[in-house]
Amino acid sequence: MPQLTALTPLGELTLSEEDGAIVALDWGRGRDQTATPLLQRAIAALHAYFDGAAEPFADLPLNPAGTAFQRRVWTAMRAIPRGRTRSYGELARDLRSSARAVGAACGANPIPVIIPCHRVTGARGLGGYSGGDGAATKRYLLGLEQA
Repeated sequence: MPQLTALTPLGELTLSEEDGAIVALDWGRGRDQTATPLLQRAIAALHAYFDGAAEPFADLPLNPAGTAFQRRVWTAMRAIPRGRTRSYGELARDLRSSARAVGAACGANPIPVIIPCHRVTGARGLGGYSGGDGAATKRYLLGLEQA
């Protein structure tokens, strides 16, 4: 599976591609570095995001592996505009589910930052974040977006 690593304000982030779509974003340097056109485009979109671009990921083909429910949650997260947040409970109401199930889907997101799980917060605070340095990374991303 082709991978390419970018140096970002969050450190090294590695994108993975499979069958013409982005399937993962991981913290740290990937073992194999292959600069495919899609991965190069995705890296450019990451840099644009950190430079303040509103929606640099809109045209990237994504294919995160997950259950049908997880995919529904991830689609709902992608609809949250930059600089805005929604609570786990709000998404749960929209999806006719529970806040806990939405939180679990957020935590299983294989393409964080691009699928913006950091924009989903708890009813009384920040909530968790499974990427990078956890809550500190979530605070950084929300601050970057001025949410």
